[in-house]
Amino acid sequence: MQNRPKGIDAGAFTLAGIAAAFGVASCCALPFLLASAGIGAAWLGGIAMVAMPYRTPLLLIGAACLILGAFLLFRQQRAAARCGPGGACTPRWVRILTLAGLLLGAALLWAGYHYV
Repeated sequence: MQNRPKGIDAGAFTLAGIAAAFGVASCCALPFLLASAGIGAAWLGGIAMVAMPYRTPLLLIGAACLILGAFLLFRQQRAAARCGPGGACTPRWVRILTLAGLLLGAALLWAGYHYV
């Protein structure tokens, strides 16, 4: 039996999706959005230069990781509904953070696709 925290799989795929989406959005969308908010975005230039040749694979990897993370979160939600009080389920705060990460990753992925 493994002794690891519940919800680590969905969180790992969510973080991978956010990282890939950040790489895609660093080219055009993030500098535009950060400059609109009055925040300097010159530091994104190096990331954009490295990520731009890999835009399509990063889009695919980001989408696949976010979809898999959403599927695993859905399974966690179903298990938590069946678990009941006192059961060994994924804590609610982990599921909420995972959902917030999925939404952030989806927004970054959309912005990286839309603003190029």
